[in-house]
Amino acid sequence: MINTILHISDTHGAHRRLGELPAADVVVHSGDFTMADSEAEAIDFLNWFCDLPHPHKIFICGNHDECLYGANIDGLDSNVHYLCNSGVEIEGVKFYGVPMFIADCASERQDRNYAAIPDDTDVLITHTPPYGILDCDNNIRYGSEELLQRVIAVSPRLHLFGHIHSQHAITDNGITLFSNGAIMNNDYTSLHTPNLINLPE
Repeated sequence: MINTILHISDTHGAHRRLGELPAADVVVHSGDFTMADSEAEAIDFLNWFCDLPHPHKIFICGNHDECLYGANIDGLDSNVHYLCNSGVEIEGVKFYGVPMFIADCASERQDRNYAAIPDDTDVLITHTPPYGILDCDNNIRYGSEELLQRVIAVSPRLHLFGHIHSQHAITDNGITLFSNGAIMNNDYTSLHTPNLINLPE
């Protein structure tokens, strides 16, 4: 049974500095695990992530992870899931992940990716925030209006994202619980604490 989710994002190559992570049923990384977008960084992250002791592990890509654009990631353990406009059901909980690749964001593909989020999604994982929710930096909102509209329509129990380092927090709108799990702070000098979340009913 899935009760707890540990949410991390935007580790930017600093994943090994996190030390021992809190226990949870599922650990989710919502993108930007590399800093320089190199395959070596991605491989180091995957080795670390796959070795975590959590029963289930899920990750998506962020805008710093372009090296995996179009990649088929083979050889992952059966309890490790890479979601790329795709989903997985774990113990009755339906997870769905939408990455943030620049090539998609520069075209209409990303809007189509958001539109394809299934109506029965329980836990939505994106790198981008929805517009107006933990998405503001220097008085500029970087969230997606198209994503917000889809989140309102789907009403997932939980929406996990990152991207905006200064907005590391958890909030809700009375229907969906939102988590910005950005680990790296705004000037890349220190790390936030991972978000440990009880999955809403």
